Amino acid sequence: MAMHGMRGLSVFISDIRNCQNKEQERQRIDKELGNVRNRFKNEKGLSPYEKKKYVWKMLYIYMLGYDVDFGHMEAVSLISAPKYPEKQVGYIVTSCLLNENHDFLRLAINTVRNDIIGRNETFQCLALTMVGNIGGREFAESLAPDVQKLLLSSSCRPLVRKKAALCLLRLYRKNPDVVNVDGWADRMAQLLDERDLGVLTSSMSLLVALVSNNHEAYWSCLPKCVKTLERLARNQDIPQEYTYYGIPSPWLQVKTMRALQYFPTIEDPYTRRTLFEVLQRILMGTDVVKNVNKNNASHAVLFEALALVMHLDAEKEMMSQCVALLGKFIAVREPNIRYLGLENMTRMLMVTDAQEIIKRHQAQIITSLKDPDISIRRRALDLLYGMCDVTNAKDIVEELLQYLSSADFTMREELSLKAAILAEKFAPDLSWYVDVIFQLIDKAGDFISDDIWFRVVQFVTNNDDLQPYAAAKVKEYLEKPAVHETMVKVSAYILGEYSHLLARRPGCSPKEIFGILHEKLPTVSTTTIPILLSAYAKILMHTQPPDQELQSQIWAIFNKYESCIDAEIQQRAVEYFALCQKGAALMDILAEMPKFPERKSSLIKRAEYSEADTAEQSAIKLRAQQQPSNALVVTDQPPANGATSPVPVGPLSLAMVPSMITTEDHTSTDQALSQQNGSLTKVDPQHPSADLLGDLLGPLAIEGPPGATVQSEHNAVSRLEGGPDAVDGSAIVPVEEQRNTVQPIGNIAERFHALCLKDSGVLYEDPYIQIGIKAEWRAHHGRLVLFLGNKNTAPLVSVQALMLPPAHLKMELSLVPDTIPPRAQVQCPLEVVNLRPSRDVAVLDFSYKFGTNMVNVKLRLPAVLNKFLQPIPVPAEEFFPQWRSLSGPPLKLQEVVRGVRPMPLPEMANLLNSFRLMTCPGLDPNPNNLVASTTFYSESTHAMLCLIRIETDPADRTQLRMTLASGDPTLTFELKEFIKEQLISIPTAPPQSPAPAPPPAAQATPQIPPNDPAALLAGLLS
Repeated sequence: MAMHGMRGLSVFISDIRNCQNKEQERQRIDKELGNVRNRFKNEKGLSPYEKKKYVWKMLYIYMLGYDVDFGHMEAVSLISAPKYPEKQVGYIVTSCLLNENHDFLRLAINTVRNDIIGRNETFQCLALTMVGNIGGREFAESLAPDVQKLLLSSSCRPLVRKKAALCLLRLYRKNPDVVNVDGWADRMAQLLDERDLGVLTSSMSLLVALVSNNHEAYWSCLPKCVKTLERLARNQDIPQEYTYYGIPSPWLQVKTMRALQYFPTIEDPYTRRTLFEVLQRILMGTDVVKNVNKNNASHAVLFEALALVMHLDAEKEMMSQCVALLGKFIAVREPNIRYLGLENMTRMLMVTDAQEIIKRHQAQIITSLKDPDISIRRRALDLLYGMCDVTNAKDIVEELLQYLSSADFTMREELSLKAAILAEKFAPDLSWYVDVIFQLIDKAGDFISDDIWFRVVQFVTNNDDLQPYAAAKVKEYLEKPAVHETMVKVSAYILGEYSHLLARRPGCSPKEIFGILHEKLPTVSTTTIPILLSAYAKILMHTQPPDQELQSQIWAIFNKYESCIDAEIQQRAVEYFALCQKGAALMDILAEMPKFPERKSSLIKRAEYSEADTAEQSAIKLRAQQQPSNALVVTDQPPANGATSPVPVGPLSLAMVPSMITTEDHTSTDQALSQQNGSLTKVDPQHPSADLLGDLLGPLAIEGPPGATVQSEHNAVSRLEGGPDAVDGSAIVPVEEQRNTVQPIGNIAERFHALCLKDSGVLYEDPYIQIGIKAEWRAHHGRLVLFLGNKNTAPLVSVQALMLPPAHLKMELSLVPDTIPPRAQVQCPLEVVNLRPSRDVAVLDFSYKFGTNMVNVKLRLPAVLNKFLQPIPVPAEEFFPQWRSLSGPPLKLQEVVRGVRPMPLPEMANLLNSFRLMTCPGLDPNPNNLVASTTFYSESTHAMLCLIRIETDPADRTQLRMTLASGDPTLTFELKEFIKEQLISIPTAPPQSPAPAPPPAAQATPQIPPNDPAALLAGLLS
């Protein structure tokens, strides 16, 4: 009978393992559950043994992930079985199936209590294990006194007392009231005299939890902890089974030192001396060996000892010993050990006098900055940042600048910000500071937030000696062939104000300065044009008597922009044109900007908030910091107590905080720069709230209303949702009664289309929130940051963001906080991996509550096919062999496309280029044809070359023949469809009726004459 029963369970398990698919498994499970249910219904005929067998089956089914909604009673009833095999099953299955609030547990409390206070050790262990695992309030209140008695009982074997200590720990964590502090402190001290290391280790775990809540009550345990450490360090009376790779019970050593860190000081000189001797022994005796397990154990002990040395603020000699030891660690080959060395050196910076000793290892730390492992690079950067002062700032900042060119793109923002802060805090002279910031903007412009260049402008404005130097310097940068837009902004501002100071130098006449600036105008976005216009007005003002040719050039520009759709640009153009008619009076109106009031830099303030939060003199607080979300909340108000920042952030938090500045009074129309926290802010007098969010978004400048270029982008990406307004009707779904009370600002679809072509901008905006995006793409990986900015003086609550990725994208969004504070911004990183080619689009389901408005929007994310393309020029000698080798469907597809939006060939080439398809001029001798190439990246295809040929008919621009070839059939089809969608006109019908699909290629009768004069090329390309 017994053999048959257990064989039944084995047969069932092998049946499940042999199932061919999920459906077969489901059928077999359902059949078995039906059988078990029937057997439990006729319980009278079931022996305890059979009941045990069916409960095992039930547990196995539950572990496979299926719901088991019956049989709980049978599992619980087995707890009261008199024999061990049934009782064991009852305890195990009850622990797995029931949570602490389940009603059935009440039925078992008496049986469990009887087992705990009984004399059968095995039953005691089973009961203690279940109570510890479930640990509900009811168990805690009913059973804690019995568990305490077992722990203190001298007649119980160590096995039971160990379990009792851990069970009490679990009950205490769940409900601290179960341990009465007054009566328990002395008993805890008694437990620490225990000779059995197993009981002592479990008791020490309990002590760590108790002292973390209230160390005052447990002072009597402190000397006992030191005594335990001394016993372990001297290896006195340590049984072999508790020695791990020659180290006496490393777990107990770590826990004991952890407990000691919860006591603020050690007053007694004898205890303190004994403890330092033990720590000295640990420091001296630890080295890196080849055995990984021994390293892990000895390093666990060592790093806890270092934390304790820092906590106790030990003598300088011991500190230098610690740093010397860490210096060895950061030089070894094993990356985990290097990481630990750097991390602990960073912690040691908090200790008085340690910084000077750490500086001796600067060269080795700089070497770690180039480590292949990014986590080591981050720790090294963190350490360099922390150890920087006036004496070594120049070297460290120059190292960071050098490293910036080759740094991983995920680190550049953090690197730039830290370099900027260090340059400002420790600049030996201001011209060096200006040089550093200009180099930063030049090397990493995309990662520089606006407040960095605002701060430079402030320094230059307030220091007369610096003005000619800065003006000459920015002119040098502007003369480079490729200049980042942030450099154009800062150069335009500085040259506008101070280029007249260079007038006597060669190449620096007003006309030449204007020429250098003006050639950058076509390359910049609408946010930079107003600064350029201001610079032109200032240059004109300083050219007295006026240079007629220069004056007419600048007036023509003002004239041109008087009808600009962007209100800020238009207003400046109109005002400057009117002002320029004033002649000599212009000197007074456009006078030089006044000095800024001296204020602490917003960057340094930000650094101090962050440092205040991490520079506690105690390892305990370091450990206690828990940050539930990767997203950082930034507010423009320091917290009331001024001590710590609103969210506990570690030393690395600086990297992700964008500029956060509120606008002040707009005192001067001619320069849109105002001050807050020592930074300068662009102000739009027409739209102050919009501008506030410009500041909230930091590096993401707010675009003006979409002009003609945006319209063509919008047409270009038409397909991605089936019409420009497809989303607008349904995007906003207020869940409460006032429907459609919250309307989006701007067209959601147009914003999405624009972001399909560029990597930063606003994705969505309404009166309460603005969601911006900044993205970087590298091969098949993307890193987006969502900027959630609260535009109001009240918090946004019930914030939720759910990612709905298509099957071909793997997306991971960091946790979004439930509340966004007033006038604050949250950044949420989003990692994207492209698995295979597809045109499907990811959707962000975003909702929040403001007052009575519950707003829910579904927003498409611009992680679209063209983001994973990398344009690549293919010379003729490579192109033709590739084209020939990809012959016929499904790798090479050809289609006649009708209903094409008529456009000249150069415009079509620009359109393809904007989607990262590189046109290759000269490959096709026919002037009506285009040839293009690109590389597509995904996890399945890796880097896959794609070749495209488009033949147009000059007589009928509404149709063309497109041939596309790649080494992957899905990619060929998806890219062909993607390009086709960009070329077909957007229908004017309402979005509900999408444009009819063009006829399939097979049915299309090509009406394009073979227009290939070069016979050879026709053979190669056909």
